[in-house]
Amino acid sequence: MPIQVSIVTPEMTTFDESADGVVVPLIDGEKGILPGHAPMIGRLGPGELRIKASSGEQRFYVDGGFVQVAPDSVSVLTGKSIPVAEIDVAAAREALAKAKADEPQNADHRELRQKAINQANAQIRIAEKA
Repeated sequence: MPIQVSIVTPEMTTFDESADGVVVPLIDGEKGILPGHAPMIGRLGPGELRIKASSGEQRFYVDGGFVQVAPDSVSVLTGKSIPVAEIDVAAAREALAKAKADEPQNADHRELRQKAINQANAQIRIAEKA
């Protein structure tokens, strides 16, 4: 029995198909989810989301967010979802350089800077692995 996987961003639904399983990037590591998984809610970190579908493996960069798991569905709510093949490595490297050069002025600014660094590093790592 397959599991229904949906990836939703503020702009659109980027994926909505049934799958045999999914691996999501939680803030503290990856989590594999198969049909019949116990219900859960988790916080996503920036990273690679892998879906094993009948059409083959689908891979996406997700920019953090949340995942909700039910026995027959996985819903991913994220600010950004990019198919791995569409990641612009040059743009990610530029964003990384800009974030590293940005001198933090206060704690909030330091947190935003670190988030930008983590997101750019994740995109680069995922794209190079592909």
